[in-house]
Amino acid sequence: MNENENNEVEQDLNHLMQIRREKLEELIKNGKNPFEITKYNRTHTSKNVKDNYEELEGKDVSVAGRIMSKRIMGKASFCTIQDSEGKIQSYVSTNDLGEENYKEFKTYDVGDIIGITGFVFKTRTEEISVHAKEVVLLSKSLRPLPEKFHGLKDTDLRYRQRYVDLIMNPEVKETFIKRSKIISEIRKILDEKGYLEVETPILNTISGGATARPFITHHNTLDLDMYLRIATELNLKRLIVGGYDKVYEIGRIFRNEGMDIRHNPEFTSIEFYSAYEDYNDMMNITEEIFTKCAMRVCGTTKITYQGTEIDLGTKWKRITMIDSIKEVCGVDFNKINTDEEAIAIAKEKNIEIPKGKEDRGHIISLFFDEFVEKTLIQPTFIYEYPIEISPLAKKSKKDPRYVERFEIFIDGREYGNAFSELNDPIDQYERFKEEIAARENGDDEAGMMDEDYVNALEYGLPPTGGIGIGIDRLVMLLTDSASIRDVLLFPTMKPLN
Repeated sequence: MNENENNEVEQDLNHLMQIRREKLEELIKNGKNPFEITKYNRTHTSKNVKDNYEELEGKDVSVAGRIMSKRIMGKASFCTIQDSEGKIQSYVSTNDLGEENYKEFKTYDVGDIIGITGFVFKTRTEEISVHAKEVVLLSKSLRPLPEKFHGLKDTDLRYRQRYVDLIMNPEVKETFIKRSKIISEIRKILDEKGYLEVETPILNTISGGATARPFITHHNTLDLDMYLRIATELNLKRLIVGGYDKVYEIGRIFRNEGMDIRHNPEFTSIEFYSAYEDYNDMMNITEEIFTKCAMRVCGTTKITYQGTEIDLGTKWKRITMIDSIKEVCGVDFNKINTDEEAIAIAKEKNIEIPKGKEDRGHIISLFFDEFVEKTLIQPTFIYEYPIEISPLAKKSKKDPRYVERFEIFIDGREYGNAFSELNDPIDQYERFKEEIAARENGDDEAGMMDEDYVNALEYGLPPTGGIGIGIDRLVMLLTDSASIRDVLLFPTMKPLN
């Protein structure tokens, strides 16, 4: 659309808005200001009426919603209203409303919110409808909805004006209903297993619990810089120290990082921790969560995501990071034991090594990211990670160069991260020191020293298994949504001006 066309559209919009304001002024002058109405006694939703037609036929109901279409036919009209559960048609005539009320009804615009009282019937085309005896204007829409046949298609505008998106695109509303059901199902699973839901601070004096760049803010009264949390992990494990055996938190996480179809600066995760369990137990409960959530919102564990068939119901593959690299590109890091050897093979395979990550552990991770991750289509647990990239996980009993950690991969994407939690305070302190050194060498995603957390570990953290799962990515998977913005009601957007 060129500039002239944009100007014409803007002028048309302003003209339509002016007409609607004039209609509102006329209503106010006649003592019928819709914005003074505080309540409407709705007895049924559109779905209630349709689901219970046999019982309600011929009986009076009161429904309410937004006018989505109108057909004026002289002394009788049809309109369709939309509420939170769907749409229902109404027959409106001058014989039932009277001439003055019917004349007023004809001035109502698509987008206006009305209440209708009348009896339930079927039209000649067998459409369940409400024969109106009374119509009340409850709210005047001063802006016209997007044009009927084109709707709201511009994705940027949809995200900025989600309220219009929800009105015009029913499938979007369904996505967020499914999101709510997924979160509800996760809570149900964990509650039934004896987990306690808790809340921990969003503002912290130390950024910790993950490898990520934090948002920094300032507390005026304390004159103190604070960090929006990048994870809930450390506080949840403090609660395990305090004597709770099982805890979880579903909450907003904030990371000052790039934005793409899988990343938003704020997102929702669930982290849960169980004393006397390890990362193998976390694998088992992860499978249960994914399969039960799929059954709740999809009715099956065999789903299609962006054209790819995925079976969440089969036994998930479990393979070490080292073996997965060997399987995909033939490089066996079991035979590469020094940093120098790892650097050499990275150069041979054209892997760029960031500054400060010139060691075997980080290079293993770079190989995995480059060659393996995109190949993991069906549900897979990748486990035994290098210790260099896992400062909060317990060392493997088989080889101390690795830790008891896994990540969940489906369709080439990571969905969760789990550990057998490190509970040795001496080891944890040393690993925090290594994070500080990495930070001083320019890694602004490296962690900080959390002496209070080490202090908590010194009181004794039992053997514990823990995991964090990205709620948004799980919702994307189970609603076949291409972008994280499609499953966030209000995604982060750059201002237009």
